[in-house]
Amino acid sequence: MKFVISLMVVLLGINLSQAQEPADEGESGLHLPRFVSLRSNHINARSGPGARYPIEWVYMQKSAPVEIIAEFELWRKIKDWQGSESWVHKSMLTGRRSIKIATPGENNLYAKDDYNSKIIAKVEDGVVGEVKKCPVNNNFCLIQFDSAEGWMPRSNLYGIYPDEIID
Repeated sequence: MKFVISLMVVLLGINLSQAQEPADEGESGLHLPRFVSLRSNHINARSGPGARYPIEWVYMQKSAPVEIIAEFELWRKIKDWQGSESWVHKSMLTGRRSIKIATPGENNLYAKDDYNSKIIAKVEDGVVGEVKKCPVNNNFCLIQFDSAEGWMPRSNLYGIYPDEIID
């Protein structure tokens, strides 16, 4: 009986230690999920993690943000701004942070992180920009679109988590 109890404690101890490992860490050692950007204007999106899997579609917007949701060796399972999931080779992704305008129509780019500040540009949905910063306790992020730099509400952006801080 002591052996059975000891064995149960040992097994329970192993299960507890496994449960304490971070569940949000991929094979690369980086957190999952996480946002990255597309490195090229031509990226094959495959149905599985390898070149032998068929190409489902081709991404053709360099710098567009995607979310890595799984990792397998040199392959990353990504989710795009439309919710589609596919596998791409890790060399086709970059850690550089970008956003894509997610709300339909024209979106205001403000001079300051305030709806009452001057509107310096209007940006159409689907346009990609570079994230400069998303301060703590702020509903706005500083975004660069080519030559225009300004503040946009986080709620208009795909590529940033709701409470994420980027300095």
